[in-house]
Amino acid sequence: MQKTDFYQSLAKQAEGLISDEKNAIANMANLSALLFTSLDDVNWAGFYLIDTPEELVLGPFQGNPACIRIPVGKGVCGTAAGSKRTQLVEDVHAFAGHIACDAASNSEIVVPVFKNGEVFGVLDIDSPLHARFDLDDQAGLEQIVKIFEATL
Repeated sequence: MQKTDFYQSLAKQAEGLISDEKNAIANMANLSALLFTSLDDVNWAGFYLIDTPEELVLGPFQGNPACIRIPVGKGVCGTAAGSKRTQLVEDVHAFAGHIACDAASNSEIVVPVFKNGEVFGVLDIDSPLHARFDLDDQAGLEQIVKIFEATL
């Protein structure tokens, strides 16, 4: 299956899971589980949420225990939140200021989530493989985030 077809199918599954539900925690929990079980070679999938203007706090996720708080502007998640742009990182160890919550992670993609034009949080997915994520993954995950944003 082509990666774009895979993400179209995944987006339909995500929409079916969450489109009629308005509870953000329930939707993030289901999306985390869907992504963690559907994507190959990932070791963490979940959300960090804006807690204060300066800090993200851990939200629903699948994987090993994680860092609870991340400063906005720090690490891959904080950079995505602060810049309001997806961060596609082939080697997290080469990312200035990377916060190592799991030493097994080698690549990462973080997509900001918006509510009313402001950053609500980020979707974070880690992999033990270097360069696991590419632009097709980015486009597919950004589409899934848009589906989630429509429920907020």
